[in-house]
Amino acid sequence: MARLLSIVIATTNEGKLSELRALLADLPVQLLSVAEVLGGKLAIAEDGVTFDQNAATKARAVCQATSLYALADDSGLEVEALGGRPGVHSARFAHERATDAENNAALLRELDEIEDGGRAAKFRCVLALASPWAPERVETVEGSCDGFIARAPRGSGGFGYDPLFIVSELGSRAMAELSEAEKNGVSHRARAVRALRPVLVGLLDERLREVERALG
Repeated sequence: MARLLSIVIATTNEGKLSELRALLADLPVQLLSVAEVLGGKLAIAEDGVTFDQNAATKARAVCQATSLYALADDSGLEVEALGGRPGVHSARFAHERATDAENNAALLRELDEIEDGGRAAKFRCVLALASPWAPERVETVEGSCDGFIARAPRGSGGFGYDPLFIVSELGSRAMAELSEAEKNGVSHRARAVRALRPVLVGLLDERLREVERALG
């Protein structure tokens, strides 16, 4: 399939990069990592107080550094009993350089005394797309998935808090117990990508028209 559009994914998280590539595999887009384009990482301060702010900041920074379309993902876990924490601090809940296992352990400690009926949570994902023609204007979409927090990790798939997140609509299965296809049907990231598809299809149609005009 000919690739009509190149997009840099503004993340260093290999799990997010892999999922986004799988979710957009049917579209004629070339999804590149920052390292593939720039030869290394790009330091970006994620100091926003919302997922929207962080996603937009990352998309703009990568777009300006690469002069290509940039797609940024800012996502995380919001736990009702913790007032929405860890939220934008999901990746560094235990400490600044925390591993997934450390973050999961920290979350379980905070919820240790919370009854099963009070462990409601939500995964949220905001995607931001920046254009090299107008990087100051960023298109954002959102997806979410409802669930609750288990009392111990389950499953071996996914990443982040997937071993602790029980997906409400699937009954008693943790996100980490789902196959890739199952996760890509219900996850917050999958739902955000579905919301983004009309924007990408519009860009692809425009690019196709440009190619056709160039070919006469």
